[in-house]
Amino acid sequence: MNSNPYEMSQAPASPTVVADPAVERAFITRVYGWMAIALGITGLVATATASDPALMAWIFNTPLALLGIVAVQLIIVVVLSAAVGRLNTGVATGLFIAYAALTGFTFSTLFYVYTAESIGSVFFITAGTFALVSAYGFVTKTDLTRVGNLAFMGLIGIILASLINLFLRSEVIYWIATYAGVLVFIALIASNTQRIKRMAYGLGEDGELRSKASVVGALSLYLSFINLFVMLLRIFGNRR
Repeated sequence: MNSNPYEMSQAPASPTVVADPAVERAFITRVYGWMAIALGITGLVATATASDPALMAWIFNTPLALLGIVAVQLIIVVVLSAAVGRLNTGVATGLFIAYAALTGFTFSTLFYVYTAESIGSVFFITAGTFALVSAYGFVTKTDLTRVGNLAFMGLIGIILASLINLFLRSEVIYWIATYAGVLVFIALIASNTQRIKRMAYGLGEDGELRSKASVVGALSLYLSFINLFVMLLRIFGNRR
């Protein structure tokens, strides 16, 4: 499971409100554009890595190195969520792309657990679910802040349960965490979409500020997407 900055309170903010609809649309388009690029990078890296027997042998034979990669991913997430205001746009974007590539590298192992056909079909199920839930988050008039906060607490519970289950190896805990994870990430997609919409209305005219905020927004949606994908793959994926 990937940890992530679902709470975007650390995103750069500005007291100057922009009311230009074109500027707001440009910001939202940039967020989803970066998310799509990150997913594309993850998919390409995962496919290329899974196709290289030498790389796959290295991954399976050096678990400590794989843990090191995961640690680097966590560091990137922490830096982007906590210190993005002190980074320039190029560095923030580069870190986001690096995270997506590293995720693809670790996701290559999925091709050795599940069939390629089921990975593809679950990806489209995830994409359809994401589109519907994100659209709801964008158009609803209901304040989803409380939903997002509850989902974030649920995420912490799932992470703790998953860590404990590394030792217990309980099938019951595994499936409870999986189905709960689907609900949690759906809720996070909706609440973060609404938050990104509000960011588009509340950010100032500073282009650098908006660029960095778009990276933070894209990261939150990207991480919700890939975690939802993993949960659905557990449920619908056909194992080899």
